[in-house]
Amino acid sequence: MTDKRRTLLIVEDDPALQKQMRWAFDQFETVVANNRDEAIAQLRRHEPAIVTMDLGLPPAPDDVTEGFRLLGEILALAPDTKVVVLTGQHDRENAVRAVGMGAYDFFAKPFEPELLALTLDRALRLYDLQQDNRRLKVQQGSALSGVITRDAGMLKVCRLIEKVASANVTVMLLGESGTGKEVLARGLHELSPRRNERFVAINCAAIPENLLESELFGYEKGAFTGAVKQTLGKIEVAHKGTLFLDEIGDLPMPLQAKLLRFLQERVIERIGGREEIPVDVRIVCATHQDVKGLIQAGRFREDLYYRLAEIVVDIPALRYRDGDAVLLAHAFVQRFAGDHGRGSMSLTDDAVQSIELHRWPGNIRELENAIKRAVIMADGNCISADDIGLDVNPDEELEALNLRVVREEAERRAVVRVIARVNGNVARAAEVLGISRPTLYDLMNRFGIKKETST
Repeated sequence: MTDKRRTLLIVEDDPALQKQMRWAFDQFETVVANNRDEAIAQLRRHEPAIVTMDLGLPPAPDDVTEGFRLLGEILALAPDTKVVVLTGQHDRENAVRAVGMGAYDFFAKPFEPELLALTLDRALRLYDLQQDNRRLKVQQGSALSGVITRDAGMLKVCRLIEKVASANVTVMLLGESGTGKEVLARGLHELSPRRNERFVAINCAAIPENLLESELFGYEKGAFTGAVKQTLGKIEVAHKGTLFLDEIGDLPMPLQAKLLRFLQERVIERIGGREEIPVDVRIVCATHQDVKGLIQAGRFREDLYYRLAEIVVDIPALRYRDGDAVLLAHAFVQRFAGDHGRGSMSLTDDAVQSIELHRWPGNIRELENAIKRAVIMADGNCISADDIGLDVNPDEELEALNLRVVREEAERRAVVRVIARVNGNVARAAEVLGISRPTLYDLMNRFGIKKETST
């Protein structure tokens, strides 16, 4: 394997335990420190993803003052680093205090290396997720900076937006409410040659039918009671720029005919006017409804659909975007913690699990509101599942918590598939899996896999 091993900093003044931990966690590049000063020096030098530390450190190993001082300094210097605190068997009070300060987790001594290894693995995954979040925020000022994703389907949507942005075609964005349709519409505008002109948005479902026509097309002075001056409509205001018609499926049939005429002839008439006014505008529309179903029901014009849907972009719901709910949650925590002066805040492990298990029917909008509320209501700098307040099926939660079973099943399936692909060649299988042959033999024995396995 060419991947560099990740760094684990072990803060422990017992040489025998240092040696045991370095041996037990050889999947990491381990560095050790005997006291607070050495720990800070190693932290600055190696920038470890994970730290394990004893609270009882020299010069007073029987007191936790030095340990808590070190914990505070680590969290201040490297807030993303995950700290696992090791405590005595009957020292739960200090362990809880450490987690309240921002430690990732705690373990009582003596610990089982396998269980601690699982915790370190989860901590590393969370650390990587937060680093991904920073990278995937896309550069500030980028046209798609509002899109945070690492899901293959959503990345494909972003590439499609980038590809069609420069073409002067109408685009229809389809997706459930709260999936980010307006964010993508703005991104499309910013990537287009019209970026220096106006982006004008109107929600067709939010404006009463009797007012919607004047909002879109404008009106002349005296056109109706209350029309005391000439007023430009949204289409005319967006001249040379982009007009975003949100919830186009709610557009009344009479206005559908008028919009179709505009799309065909590129001229409008204000209400009460007789002059044809040419308008150069790009139309981007969106809806959460099944437009083809509306056409069959006679509620949407088929000819208008084909005018609006020169390019159709299907936006996946959040529940179908692998890993994005947690990725977005971390981003929202950082944003709202900064907005409300809460400093450095993070999600606990149970909060992450509850986010992963929730179906998010309201998509990103629901997630954003849940995290904003949690940031405001959380007592400390750690946001728990209770702070987020999601309803999670207890059976699903218990199943998800059994990480050992999940990990072993994933390992078993990987070993079976690779052994089959290399036709039982153990040396080649170990190379493909990135492990040593003795480790592979151990796994095969544990899972009862024979070299001849082919299913």
